[in-house]
Amino acid sequence: MPQPKLASFPAIRGALRFYQIASVITGTMLLLLCAEMWVKYGLGYELFAGGSGGPLWFAPVVEGPHGTESTGDGANLSLGILVAHGWFYVVYLFACFRVWSLMRWGFPRFLLLALGGIVPFLSFIMEARVGREVRAYLAQREAAASVHAAPEAAR
Repeated sequence: MPQPKLASFPAIRGALRFYQIASVITGTMLLLLCAEMWVKYGLGYELFAGGSGGPLWFAPVVEGPHGTESTGDGANLSLGILVAHGWFYVVYLFACFRVWSLMRWGFPRFLLLALGGIVPFLSFIMEARVGREVRAYLAQREAAASVHAAPEAAR
């Protein structure tokens, strides 16, 4: 498998930082989404901001002709959490792709990274693991390059 070039290491560091930030945001949004779905489908409520219930309140969900319908008015925060996670997952996939392509990993590794945005807590685990692994790899390659460069400079 081809290895990343030393010239791409600054780009890899930047991509890793972007991946770590996207991973934490996506993981947090996924946990909020899981909680929202449990409240909606388990308890039968949706979260609203503003409207007749006050600044922050739960409205019951009822069965309607087109499936479940909310009885609340105001800004539907439950729907907002769903949409926000979807968009952050797209950003997360881009961050995964960037690290994956710069590190020249195999495709199964990309699939594992992508699962981090849809399996609760996996993004936090992968963020720590990938960060540790990439930093160690870069340090090892830079150390090896400096050892090879030192004898050539002495000539």
